[in-house]
Amino acid sequence: MSDTHAHSVAFVRTEQLPQLAPPSTAAGPVSWMRKNLFSNIPYSILTLVALYCIYLMLSGFVPWALNGVWNTSNIRECREVLDGVSGGCFSVLTERWNQLIFGTGYDREEYWRPTLTFILLFVAAAPILFMNLPRKMLIFTGLYPFLAFWLIWGGTILNPLLALVGIVVGYLVYSRLVNQSFAMGFFGGVAAAVVTWWIGGYIVGAIAPEETLLQAVPSRDMGGFMLNMILGTICVSLSLPIGIALALGRQSDMPIIKWICVVFIEFIRGVPLITLLFVANVILAFFFPPGSNLDLILRVIIMITMFSAAYIAEVIRGGLAALPRGQYEAADSLGLDYAQSMRLIILPQALKISIPGIVNVAVGLFKDTTLVSVISMFDLVGMIRGPILASTDWNGVYWELWAFAITLFFVVCYGISQYSQWLERQLATDHR
Repeated sequence: MSDTHAHSVAFVRTEQLPQLAPPSTAAGPVSWMRKNLFSNIPYSILTLVALYCIYLMLSGFVPWALNGVWNTSNIRECREVLDGVSGGCFSVLTERWNQLIFGTGYDREEYWRPTLTFILLFVAAAPILFMNLPRKMLIFTGLYPFLAFWLIWGGTILNPLLALVGIVVGYLVYSRLVNQSFAMGFFGGVAAAVVTWWIGGYIVGAIAPEETLLQAVPSRDMGGFMLNMILGTICVSLSLPIGIALALGRQSDMPIIKWICVVFIEFIRGVPLITLLFVANVILAFFFPPGSNLDLILRVIIMITMFSAAYIAEVIRGGLAALPRGQYEAADSLGLDYAQSMRLIILPQALKISIPGIVNVAVGLFKDTTLVSVISMFDLVGMIRGPILASTDWNGVYWELWAFAITLFFVVCYGISQYSQWLERQLATDHR
């Protein structure tokens, strides 16, 4: 009985068997290729055609890039070195990199000025782009525009200091009057800032020293990729708050405010940007008092900002329309006024929804800064088409210059796109 009972008890394993590796066709590169590239016959055919096209492109590009010449002084020497071999004449980049990046306005020993401005831009933008940084860094963010203006344009430091004082005075007046009325505070602050600038302008003009710490650089001499960065950064920064104001104005219950915003948005969106740039170059100066010489870069900034603000306004209006009506009712039930409800409840949600559209406008705007070359401003494209290709030393070099321009714009636009995707993931706090 004991032996029969012993054989009838089921065996229970006391330790787990080691896991076996999955089949090569179920995991790893082979599985990925079967799933994504060769899942069926049509996909397999398209994959083979795409690989063949990539091969054709690389078979021409790789020898051209690897055989490139980097140390000649003109295109004739470059062709002599190549001696009929397929290769790029990259010497134009080593010879003219300073013009491509900084234009012609700075001496070589002053390249540190725009370089330092570019580096400090990331420091100033960091507390805005990354919300986990200390809020005290916003102090430098507020001071950066005035410091950047002085580093880029040079001259006396009294001009940016005067602009800073005017804004501080305007803010103090606004904070004093806003308790009585928002309109009174806003217009009072603007008036105080303008009066401060007007009085300070006469004072600066009377006491401005002849010797300055930084050499003044006229706007007409600025160019290269630096000019694209200046226009893109300033116009995106200004168009976002203006676009928010236009979107809210278009939904206003006051007919005058609403129709002003509607007419502005629809008119600007119906006009090509290149037309607005010609207006900035030729016509806009006639709207200012006689004798006033408004800087061309400032005129271009005004027009590009108006253009992008109209598009951002429509993007944000779509975000406002996407919010459920219950959000507005919840703000009313808490006893919040219009400004509080927009600032604390409505706009944060609408802006989160609008991030892809805003980034799309920002990327398009940055690429559209190359259109300033049609009004004789020597940005990166204007510098390539003008002084470089017009010279006898490099007339005939095209692919190398345009590939360099493509690379710079791609790096900036791709960085903006990646940041927006990261920001969307950080703000993805919805219940799923």
